[in-house]
Amino acid sequence: MKLGTFIRFFRQLKGKKPVDIDAIQSMGLLAVKLGQIFALRPDLIEPNRCIELQQLYSRAATIPEEDSQNLLDRFAPEGFMDHFQSIEMKPFAAASIGQIHRAVMNDGSKVVIKIIKSDFEASFKRDVQRMKRWIRMGLFFNPRLRKVGNPIGLLAHIEDYTLRELNLLNEIDGRNQLKEKAAEIEQHFPMPKLKFPHVWEHLSNQHILVMEEITHPTLEDHLEAATLTWPDMLELFRIHGAFMFGIGTFHGDLHPGNAMMDADGNFVFIDTGAICNAPKHVRNALFGFFYFLARGELKNAFDAMLTMAAVQPTGGTLQTYYDSMNELYDGFVGTSVSEVSLTEQMMKTVKAAVLAGCAFGEEAFPIIRSLMYMDGMVLKGHPSVDLISSMGPYLDEFSVLIDPNSILESQA
Repeated sequence: MKLGTFIRFFRQLKGKKPVDIDAIQSMGLLAVKLGQIFALRPDLIEPNRCIELQQLYSRAATIPEEDSQNLLDRFAPEGFMDHFQSIEMKPFAAASIGQIHRAVMNDGSKVVIKIIKSDFEASFKRDVQRMKRWIRMGLFFNPRLRKVGNPIGLLAHIEDYTLRELNLLNEIDGRNQLKEKAAEIEQHFPMPKLKFPHVWEHLSNQHILVMEEITHPTLEDHLEAATLTWPDMLELFRIHGAFMFGIGTFHGDLHPGNAMMDADGNFVFIDTGAICNAPKHVRNALFGFFYFLARGELKNAFDAMLTMAAVQPTGGTLQTYYDSMNELYDGFVGTSVSEVSLTEQMMKTVKAAVLAGCAFGEEAFPIIRSLMYMDGMVLKGHPSVDLISSMGPYLDEFSVLIDPNSILESQA
């Protein structure tokens, strides 16, 4: 991203006029991905602008119909067209890197065909490298930013999952990984409400993906229609939380446009190309923090967070940490997300923990980002709920995957 483009992008975030989604899209794929991140950061930009930026999850320009045919001719496997009765060349949906066409197979199966819209990889990598240069200059003058949010780590995370999304074989692999991981824990932690679309792997490749047509509304649609109930949202947290905290392999981009829900409350995960893996010490620390926080055991929650510190703080540093955290969480449990956003609270927590020696970098960000997604959905759909207290029973259930007491024992 060139400096001039970055300045224009920053003005979209901080300006007084409404966010111009088309302008951000014209700045390139990196700008779109950064915009999606900032859509979850009411601690950094105005909440109303976050809501405006959330249009980047579902609104994207499509390419002309003739280009769709050209792409199929260029990238589809040999004999691809022979498997279909019909293909609608006019896309019915689009995202930042791909667009989707309805089709009917020879046996009558209704499917969708996802096509990567263009060769984004070269320009995206170039923009990332330029952005890294600007960030390194900023870090030179303010080294503490390496720990508070770790902007280089964040950018590396965006680069990694975006490049994986550009190869649709990763979406198939991610779907298969999540299904296998869910099957491994099914006996003691069943997830019957989690579903995945069927994929025709022999007709798919890096540029083309054929899967069954799922007509259920996305979570974004449900949020707009106020049909995503609070029990539904908690069930989503139960499912996604099991992957994040218990398994450590999870959908790394589960925003409201990347999951659907049917009339029976079943969730269908889509766009599974960005699978993230969190190291055990990271997910244990964050799980322990929320587990004890929901139980009102603040000292244990703060100690669980300290397991992320390379060297355990002592003396004045440790006392300053406890004082800061006690002030930050005084009365927090029991407040609604409209009163105190979990995202905003987590950013303050990160800052306090960094001063005590904890490092929140590339390894921790995928989980924190997923929690931001959940917080954003709760804030939009159920702003009056107490999220932390509501999470309690589900965090207790995760104990079959993680023993919370072992987290504190490992610190001793």
